[in-house]
Amino acid sequence: MQRSLQDDVISTAESFAANFADRGNFDFGVESLRLLDDLLDEIRDFVTDDDPLDSVCSMAGCYIFEVARRNYGGKYYWAAEKEQPVLVTGEPAFSVSIFAFDKVRGRIVNGSEDNIPFYFDGYVDAVEEGKKTGYCATIV
Repeated sequence: MQRSLQDDVISTAESFAANFADRGNFDFGVESLRLLDDLLDEIRDFVTDDDPLDSVCSMAGCYIFEVARRNYGGKYYWAAEKEQPVLVTGEPAFSVSIFAFDKVRGRIVNGSEDNIPFYFDGYVDAVEEGKKTGYCATIV
């Protein structure tokens, strides 16, 4: 039986939370993204090859997606051109999209300039604006 994209994202996010439970409370709350950001800062010194980097981007990205979906709603789509999922929140009244895998990659490669909580705050602000005005955006 083929699993849906949403099932895959949820399963990966829950595995991430369980696997790193010894590092803090990954409870899918917005505040837990600070723990994730700290963890990615530590990991960046050890992830230098593409395969492990892709794996970390997938696991941590799914966790970010699920924090967003569980707190603000949304639906997953497969973005074929980027070969990764995208979460779209607010349809049909508004549309705010995030590509979490790209942001995790940026955090690992570029360091704190790609801070995850700051990124997520931009997403939350866009969702709030969307609720008021019908705003549409992709948060990068």
